[in-house]
Amino acid sequence: MKVRFLAVLLTLLMPVMAFAQADGQHGAPKEIRVMSFNVRNSGAKDGLNDWQHRKGLFFSTIEQYNPDLLGTQEVLANQYDAIVERMKGYTPVGVARDDGKRKGEWALIMFRNDRFERLDSGNFWLSKTPEVPGSKSWDAALTRICSWVRLKDRQTGREFIFGNTHYDHVGHVARENASKIIMKRLPELSKGNPVILTGDFNTTEDDPPYKTIMHPTEPQMAHFIDSYREVHPQRSPDEASFHGFRGKITGSRIDFILHTPEFVATSAEIVHSKSSEGRYPSDHFPVTAVLHWKD
Repeated sequence: MKVRFLAVLLTLLMPVMAFAQADGQHGAPKEIRVMSFNVRNSGAKDGLNDWQHRKGLFFSTIEQYNPDLLGTQEVLANQYDAIVERMKGYTPVGVARDDGKRKGEWALIMFRNDRFERLDSGNFWLSKTPEVPGSKSWDAALTRICSWVRLKDRQTGREFIFGNTHYDHVGHVARENASKIIMKRLPELSKGNPVILTGDFNTTEDDPPYKTIMHPTEPQMAHFIDSYREVHPQRSPDEASFHGFRGKITGSRIDFILHTPEFVATSAEIVHSKSSEGRYPSDHFPVTAVLHWKD
């Protein structure tokens, strides 16, 4: 009798156990784990911090967080190939910015295959001619791009846009105009659905490009929420996300995870991980956030 009772109980519990296992691996049904990570391009002459010396740590840092969505910046072709080869459970989205193929840096998106279905994807350049590969405008030093993908969440059936970008490091006007372009283009592409945006904005909360993107002036512009500030409303002097391989935390963020009001951030972190030898996975700290769908 006891054996039969236990067998029936196990049968009843199996769906719950399966859900718990999936929950531990991929997050709760309404939870989306997001990471933004400037990889530091492999063409830089960084000595002991060269890509070949730190790529193992780079991947282990990502795998430790286990994101559903990953936005990376400064990715060159050999890094793109390594990321796609290592992250088998993800689909890559994006093109290299200089020619729309493999020349120059990617603002590469990776999304988890078992969690999302791709409905559409594309790229636009942060210039006066957004559809022209390799274009740049204003006072930009380099070509800049935003890559995006429209996804259907298999757990909720809801659709949203995930965008990833990297603003110019020199042009003040270019950065502010990049914010205006993104605020208009992503809502158009989302067709009224929510938006998540990651990137290295090369700007802090005190600068006009950030204020421009956080305070829309026209109805058709996206209304973004800063996930980190949502979770940590009190600003701190130790929020630097760029550290130049020195591990410095004093300063302000230039790497962000933003979202529209259909989500709420329940946690957000600047990840200060390093190897036992004191080596860092990049010259930027990755930033993370856990977003939940609002009911």
